[in-house]
Amino acid sequence: MRLLHTSDWHLGQSLHNFERGYEHQRFLDWLLDTLAAEQADALLIAGDIFDNANPSSASQKQLYRFLRQAGERLPRLNIVVIGGNHDSPGRLEAPGPLLEAHGTRVVGAVPRDTAGAIDLEQLVLPLTGADGAVQAWCLALPFLRPGDVPRPAPAAADADAAVDAADGADAADAAPAPPGDPYLAGIATLYRQALALAEAKRQPGQAIVAMGHCHMVDGQMSQDSERRIVIGGTEMLPAGIFGPAIAYAALGHLHLAQTVGKQGHIRYSGSPIPLSFAEIGYQHQVLRVDLDGAALAGVSAIPVPRAVQLLRVPARPAPLEQVLAELAALEFRTPATEAADADTPSHAPPIETQPLLEVRVRLDAPEPGLRARIEAALDGKPVRLAKIETSSGPRGAAPEDATLTLDQLDRLKPDDIFRQLYQQKFNAEAPAEQLSAFAELMLPAA
Repeated sequence: MRLLHTSDWHLGQSLHNFERGYEHQRFLDWLLDTLAAEQADALLIAGDIFDNANPSSASQKQLYRFLRQAGERLPRLNIVVIGGNHDSPGRLEAPGPLLEAHGTRVVGAVPRDTAGAIDLEQLVLPLTGADGAVQAWCLALPFLRPGDVPRPAPAAADADAAVDAADGADAADAAPAPPGDPYLAGIATLYRQALALAEAKRQPGQAIVAMGHCHMVDGQMSQDSERRIVIGGTEMLPAGIFGPAIAYAALGHLHLAQTVGKQGHIRYSGSPIPLSFAEIGYQHQVLRVDLDGAALAGVSAIPVPRAVQLLRVPARPAPLEQVLAELAALEFRTPATEAADADTPSHAPPIETQPLLEVRVRLDAPEPGLRARIEAALDGKPVRLAKIETSSGPRGAAPEDATLTLDQLDRLKPDDIFRQLYQQKFNAEAPAEQLSAFAELMLPAA
């Protein structure tokens, strides 16, 4: 059986006010062709389908159009979607009855019966092969909020966390949950209960795969674009929550594709497009997962083509004059640019295909005309200026008496604070013209 694993689409995301709809559509078109070319039996989408809990109508249409097209083109394809921390569980599940007609099952939140008990049957889903027979079982657990998980007895929480951390992992790889943490113990309990039900259902030769949207211990986060799941850092899960009977764990939340520790069968697929400039160097991908009966036969990456370039110029912050020289020397030869040149040499490529640019400048003093000078250097170039990142040079050591008493703070005037902030940021005295401008700002309104 062949599965494709993807996650963290973040449909509807904008990068510094530039919409990403074109890039997402290019990815979805590519994914549809890839599913057909790979003859995939199932597509696992491990959360953060949308970028926020109230997605635009355009991003919802993108998702549902893709799911309809996949169902029409590949009638026997299993599609399993779980909710992530960016998704609204109710909104994600609302069209579920319609989506099931096209082979898509959505689990946005932990389902409960009329008595309020967790309905495990709706979390353990059969995956069928080309012949329509069940070949695997999927533990489709969405992002788990503290109120979603079972509450073990306090005396059992520590023991459960330790057992689940060590079960199925080498002692060196196991990372037990913080002692007495009911949230992590509850997550481990829910995975164990779902696994027990899957083991009871499966027949010889049928695999068990798990899905989750979570932050595993030692997982590498992306700067700028990933939201902490729980404040305090106790949300990180040990690999041992996935028992040894699980052939593969398809995870979402971290945007960098990676394995969890030394467990090659526990993986993040990563996001399909770079969601911040910090992700420029990532190799975005979906994962091809092959099962041989109940066992994992292999996992390999399928690179996702990048529809739009993200650029950082320069690679490291530099003085303004150097930055302007590098911007003036920029030349762009992308496939979209070449196609546009061939058809209409006098016109720039469509705006949505043009690279997104972050300019990185190191300043020794304020530069009021910074944006205008950068825009002038880029004039006529087919590029979208998304961000100007400024930084200052090395700062001097803070004086020993930098800590002020409450009385000293009370005596500070606004211009004193301005002088100190300027000194801290630029390691120099504030110029007279800057002090004069600040004083003018502080004048009471007429």
